[in-house]
Amino acid sequence: MPIHEKQLIRPENLVTHDELVIDGVDVSGHWSTFIESRVVTDYNEDMETEIAALPGGEHIHRCWQCGSCTNACTVNALNERFNPRFWIYLIRTGMEEELLRDKDIIWQCVSCNKCTYACPRDVNPEGVMKATSHWLELKGHTEKSPSMHFDEEFAAQVFKTGKIEEGRIIRGFFKRTNQALMQDWLVEMVKRLVRHLPVKLLFMMGMANLARPKTRGWGGAEAAVNEYVAEREASNRKALGLDKEPTT
Repeated sequence: MPIHEKQLIRPENLVTHDELVIDGVDVSGHWSTFIESRVVTDYNEDMETEIAALPGGEHIHRCWQCGSCTNACTVNALNERFNPRFWIYLIRTGMEEELLRDKDIIWQCVSCNKCTYACPRDVNPEGVMKATSHWLELKGHTEKSPSMHFDEEFAAQVFKTGKIEEGRIIRGFFKRTNQALMQDWLVEMVKRLVRHLPVKLLFMMGMANLARPKTRGWGGAEAAVNEYVAEREASNRKALGLDKEPTT
């Protein structure tokens, strides 16, 4: 299916002649704007299969390009370049190089799930966006995004202790993303907590930061979770062909 949105035409593919006369008619400037045709040389026939093998991408094959996902998208309302329908089109047609041109904004999905609710084919576009972001990172096309670092820090704490302690998550996230801990908004939030929360609760929060308590009997669950995560990561790498021995 052809792509018709004007904003999807790359500026470098537009050619305008400053001076052009055809059959005696001056069509210079805007009237002589043409879209350069191009030969697709970046076709990756495995891209859809690889992304479909990652969590969230399982139903990408159901997409019929109706555009409901992009029309409902929270991020697209602010940035028209954020276009789930277009990216699903590129993935299904194997146009990897074209997809990589938007690699720095694909991760901006806010997981509001409006696209998933709007989709008439149960494609789960939100899941596809997450699978695509994961694919980009696994393939080495992009560094881990801030949201990926936060997810990993959050998950690591839950896997280790069976609990969530917000202060440690924030500190760990800032460390991963090379951010200063003393940020104005964080200092203000701490001041308000100190003013309004009971002393006993503040003491317990402070102790949790230092002692890192675990959920009672968490040892067995921790082992099971870590085993599942290792299996899932191995499966993802295998789906993308990243577990193969290098050839000599």
